[in-house]
Amino acid sequence: MDSFEFNKIAAAILIALLTIKGADLISNHLIEPNMLKENVYKIAGVSPSSSGAPAEATKKGPAPIEPLLATANIQQGEAAFKKCTSCHTIEKGGPNRIGPDLYGVVGAPKGQHPGYVYSSALEKKGGTWTLDDLNEWLYSPRDFVPGTKMSFVGVKDDKERADLIAYMMKQSDSPMPLPEVKEAVPQESKKEGD
Repeated sequence: MDSFEFNKIAAAILIALLTIKGADLISNHLIEPNMLKENVYKIAGVSPSSSGAPAEATKKGPAPIEPLLATANIQQGEAAFKKCTSCHTIEKGGPNRIGPDLYGVVGAPKGQHPGYVYSSALEKKGGTWTLDDLNEWLYSPRDFVPGTKMSFVGVKDDKERADLIAYMMKQSDSPMPLPEVKEAVPQESKKEGD
């Protein structure tokens, strides 16, 4: 093949590419898309925000624990605790693993289990493990104690977290009772002028 044939082939390829690119540029100027302000098809559970994230995904923080504990199921909490057994035990005098033994953790001081070395962030947190603190911690350990060495992502499901806390409450020498379910008392509406 001589150089003249090679030049003709290269020129043909170049002209084809320029023609395609030119057609693309011209078509972008001729056709302007009309963007819709809202979706034509509504999808259940999706907020009309531009992010397209479900409305539940924007929820920040855990639900209050007291009402959830009133209907918590200890057996389901025991099943949920199986997620924790790769790092923790929950038996009296149980060994520390990657994390400390959690027997009697409700009401115990934070960052002070014998024989376990905590992160400085958790030691500085101080106080005792209240139900509200456990609720926040189990929802997102890294948000509750920034700098913690616990790598667990958290339990986002409110019911599962309440079941887990109820189970942990019972694993103690003197377990706290679960709150009783309170029935809603209807309030009488006041008349105008009262």
